[in-house]
Amino acid sequence: MLPEFHKTKTRQLSPLDHLISAAQTALKTVASTPVGTGRPDPAKDLNAGELTNAQKRESVRLMRVNHVGEVCAQALYEGQALTAHDDRVRDAMIQAATEEQDHLIWCENRLKALQGRKSLLNPIWYAGAFGMGAIAGWAGDRWSLGFLKETEHQVEAHLDSHLDRLPEADYPSRAVVSQMKDDEHKHAQTAKNAGAAELPWPVPALMRRAARVMTQTARWI
Repeated sequence: MLPEFHKTKTRQLSPLDHLISAAQTALKTVASTPVGTGRPDPAKDLNAGELTNAQKRESVRLMRVNHVGEVCAQALYEGQALTAHDDRVRDAMIQAATEEQDHLIWCENRLKALQGRKSLLNPIWYAGAFGMGAIAGWAGDRWSLGFLKETEHQVEAHLDSHLDRLPEADYPSRAVVSQMKDDEHKHAQTAKNAGAAELPWPVPALMRRAARVMTQTARWI
């Protein structure tokens, strides 16, 4: 049985309404900044120490990759919500997407503070991830939840590696990534408790390969 999530209005929406809502989320994610839940930015009131130009460039690249990851998360959840069979699963996806919007905002704030830029390929990342999410949702709710759980596990490991690579003195970025890592762990546990299926072994491997292509490209473009 699914855990309790914040109340949403998804049960009153028609399929067309869901599609329009998904399109609006896509525009907000790619072209502007979403609202999120209003949680405080972990980097607020934190100042970075002395960073060399090389360290600053590395922070920008890593936070750009993290921002792309959150763009993809929005798309995945929207795709999964659009094709979910159970309204409770749809609500779970939409709630998770709302919480992930906080991450999107925090990463964007860090990029601005570091005088960096977002990936120029965000529309492409979004479209690809949306398609993957829609396929996962169409396959069935247990598989969709399994896809969510595996995604969050891989993102958690990815963020852990970034904590090893971020400059020690970049306290604001490290605070953001640490909070994101904790949130991803909670989302994976929520999906597991909700009845996520274990994905066949080739699927996680393919997911890791696709993520590797995305991260390597987003570092530079």
